[in-house]
Amino acid sequence: MTTAPALKKIRLNLARTKEFPNGSARHGYEFVAPLDADGHIDAGLWKKERDRCRVRRFWGDEEWEIGHLVHRPGGSWAFHYDIEGEDDDEAGYRFGAHAFAPGEYVSIKDEDGELHTFTVVTVQDV
Repeated sequence: MTTAPALKKIRLNLARTKEFPNGSARHGYEFVAPLDADGHIDAGLWKKERDRCRVRRFWGDEEWEIGHLVHRPGGSWAFHYDIEGEDDDEAGYRFGAHAFAPGEYVSIKDEDGELHTFTVVTVQDV
């Protein structure tokens, strides 16, 4: 009998930028996602656990944004915050292909269409 992938809490910190040459632990995301043995998001388990796949966006002194990890038509992943409003989702760039493991890099396109690179800092059991 094989065991199902576990839900993981993943922390992403902003990688090096012109504004933050050493990156920033005050800018990033913490989210919960089901990962398979290779660290990839498991879409099948996400369907069963989608209500638990939450995200918290922290950005300097701005108020936290709380939302959900969503699987969009065509297979892409995004963070969705504003259930009833007009805010655009923040799209994970090739999240389906990336392994979420400490030291890896991933990119997210914010609601303004700007692409930011993040370092996977921690991956912990939920």
